[in-house]
Amino acid sequence: MKIIHLSAECYPIAKVGGLADVVGALPKYQNNSDISSQVIMPFYDIKFTKENTFSSVFEAVLTLGEKTYKYRILTLKSKSLDFDIFFVDVPDLIFKEYVYSFDDTERFLAFQIAALDWMLTWEKLPGIIHCHDHHTGLVPFMLQESFKYKAFRKTPNILTIHNAQYQGWFSHDKVNLIPAFNFNNVGLLDWGGTINPLAAAIKCAWRVTTVSPSYMEEMKVSANGLESLLSSESDKCVGILNGIDWKVWNPETDNYIEKTYNEKTIVSGKKANKKQLCDTFNLDINKPLFAFIGRLVGEKGSDLFPEAFKVALQNPNISILLLGSGNKETEEQLETLKKDFGGQYNAFIGYDEKLSHIIYAGADFLLMPSRVEPCGLNQMYALRYGTIPIVRSIGGLKDTVTDISEENGFGICHDNVTVSEITDAIERGASLYENQTKFKKIRTQIMKIDHSWDASAKQYINLYKSIN
Repeated sequence: MKIIHLSAECYPIAKVGGLADVVGALPKYQNNSDISSQVIMPFYDIKFTKENTFSSVFEAVLTLGEKTYKYRILTLKSKSLDFDIFFVDVPDLIFKEYVYSFDDTERFLAFQIAALDWMLTWEKLPGIIHCHDHHTGLVPFMLQESFKYKAFRKTPNILTIHNAQYQGWFSHDKVNLIPAFNFNNVGLLDWGGTINPLAAAIKCAWRVTTVSPSYMEEMKVSANGLESLLSSESDKCVGILNGIDWKVWNPETDNYIEKTYNEKTIVSGKKANKKQLCDTFNLDINKPLFAFIGRLVGEKGSDLFPEAFKVALQNPNISILLLGSGNKETEEQLETLKKDFGGQYNAFIGYDEKLSHIIYAGADFLLMPSRVEPCGLNQMYALRYGTIPIVRSIGGLKDTVTDISEENGFGICHDNVTVSEITDAIERGASLYENQTKFKKIRTQIMKIDHSWDASAKQYINLYKSIN
């Protein structure tokens, strides 16, 4: 069976968030004797595409409303990935120095149309078309309704929702951009008076998955306006917890970190990486190091960090290190804190892949006070590296972290996103750090927790087979 994943992101090519990590790992874990899993994504003018070479395997013209655009399907010449990947190159629309912008309607619609047009030329259609988020959300509708894609009517398709907050809305004025269909069914595109690709996909896809069981249930209560739709379509919905790529995120082989280690050498390994961080960012290696890695946006609860850190850092026996970017006001406030808490707090505004690995390896605790967290991968990376997660119990965080107050618990959990609950959780972490026997026992324990893609990939394959 051939599986085609359609996605706007894929690690290590183009990464904005967790979507890239999933699409960059799931296919390699799905490939086996009877499954061939491949990826089709847009071709951007970014670092990866500048540093690699590509071959053209198909060329044609696509129609977008009254306009036509030349496009190519490219493939990577090197076999550096563990799965086949193809790129939709539409120079006039997609080939930009960014993945997302303010209005990407034409860009991602062109991507979806070109991918389907190319697949129409194949001698044998794919067994499953697996769509990821709203950027590919019109594919299930077009497969079902557009006249030109009639050949796909019996081809099963799946939608995975990585984040329901973003839905790809655009005006009905642009409905003519979608390949011709029976206009009596235009209501399938609409949700709340606008064309909503994510809603259309939920209506038309054969199955809908999301990236954790808890997030699937939470979306029926809070999904940025899609609650009733997800409830009404619940019979075809299932939550499958994401995994992480154990080949990439492996402290025993990680080339990014200062010293590699496993659960037997964790003490010396983490100490060496913590020393690297503390030397670089002027922090005290003898204090518990609390870290945050991620986007500085409301969803992550990071807007509360400036105030929460001011309170938490009144305790002179802790250190905090932040890696991230996003809201400019939050960035400025976090930069200002350096002046007041030098030697105890530091921040790197931006993103650095190598630094993120060193933080996972060297920090003692990872902060994730998320308002929304469909699955969360950072807490799984932290566990893999023996770093104790401090999380708000929601979505995938609820499914993957058990509080230390419970039997066999190994993390620190809180229920709400408030300054007081964030600071209380940090204080609980500081207290745990003082009990070095328990602290070290938990670090070794969490390194053994298996969140690899093996189990999750099997669940997806079983889902594919159930509808193929």
